[in-house]
This record gives sequence, structure tokens and C-alpha cells, in this order.
Amino acid sequence: MSTDRALQGYLDEAASWDADRVAQAGRAAAAAWRVAAAGWLCAVASAAALTVLMPLKRVEPYLIRVDNSTGAVDVVPVYTGHVPLGEAVTRYFLTHYITVCERYDSAMAESDYEECGAFNSPRLNQAMYVNWSRANPSSPLNVHKDGSTQTIRIQSVSFFKRASGVSELAQVRYARIERLENEGPGRITHWIASIGYRYGAPPDDPRTRGWNPLGFEVMDLGIEPEVLGTPHGSAGR
Repeated sequence: MSTDRALQGYLDEAASWDADRVAQAGRAAAAAWRVAAAGWLCAVASAAALTVLMPLKRVEPYLIRVDNSTGAVDVVPVYTGHVPLGEAVTRYFLTHYITVCERYDSAMAESDYEECGAFNSPRLNQAMYVNWSRANPSSPLNVHKDGSTQTIRIQSVSFFKRASGVSELAQVRYARIERLENEGPGRITHWIASIGYRYGAPPDDPRTRGWNPLGFEVMDLGIEPEVLGTPHGSAGR
């Protein structure tokens, strides 16, 4: 009889231990669910706070241009919504294209040549290669071998529409300022560039894409002197 009571006591203690373990597991699971619920609540509250704060966040990008020859700094006008975004972007590309392709400084000539080519159609790049050849007496490499430089000052950009309805045509009026080192203000001539352009696929080459991320391509280019009613002045005017 005593053996049966001892065995029964052992079995009761074992059952009690099992019940405690089951209760402990239940309490741990309940605590885990409470922690998970609190985490989800925090995530939802954070998302709601970000949604509420989004209208307060405002970014106003702007571009700063620095002339590598003169050090002159200007800010490209910020798009304010009064003109189509495409025209504002195209205006920037046109002015940048003429500035890079028409200026000359021996220290930047190679880089400018490559950057200009990033915007040209294959036909214009072939023409530029011939123009820059040292065998061409009019090559910038020959014209400026005396150490002279040529800087560009953009005066205006106008957009036009052909009779066929094609609107990707613009004219850029600009001034070339040529000077020898320590010469003084330099000589100014005025020019008009007629540019036919389009937007294509962005270049695959990372270096070229860095210059031309939107695939802006100049298809036709005609440059001629502008006839003014007043004589040319100095660069310092």
C-alpha cells in the first residue's frame, strides 16, 4: 500500500510539473504576441507620422554653372512651373552644349571635345573629327596654338517650329570672347547657332551618361555670324 501511495505521489508531482511547463509556455507565447503587436503598432504609427509630415518636406534643386576659364558663377533659373519642364531642361542642354563645344582652352580641350561628342549625332561627330584634325588649318588646335583662349557668353535661346510641324528646333545667340594671355579684355564676335535636336535613349557608357543622362542629341547644327548694328566692344563692357 505504501508503495502505491509513493507511486501516486510521484505521478501527481510529474503531472503538476507538466502543467507548470505548459502554463509557462502559454505565458511566453502571450508575451511574444504582445511584443509583436506593440512592434506592429509602432510601425503603423511611424508610417502615419511620415505620411502626415510629407507635405512639409520641400526640395528645391538648382544648378550652378562655373566658367572654367573666367571663374564666373551663375545660377541656372529654377523651374517655377510657368514653362513646360521639357523646355526648361532643353534650354539648359542647349546653353551647355554651345558653351562646351564652342569654347577653347588648351587645358580643357580634350575633355571638352569628348563631352561635346556626348551630345552629337554620329554625323556631327564625324564632322567634328575632321574639323579638329591638325591637317585642317581652321582647326582650333591650329588657330589657338599661340596660347589664345575662347570663352562663350550665352545671350538668348529661342525655340521655333518648322512648317512641317516639327518643333525640335532652336536658335542660340552667343558671343565668342577671344584673348591672348595677359592681352586684356579680348575681342568679341557675335554668333547664332541653329540647332535641330531630339531626345533618345540615354547612353550606355557610364562616362558619357554622366554628361548626358537624358539622351539629348543634336542632329543638325548651323553656326553663322550675327550682323549687329553696333560695332563689337570689349569683353569688359
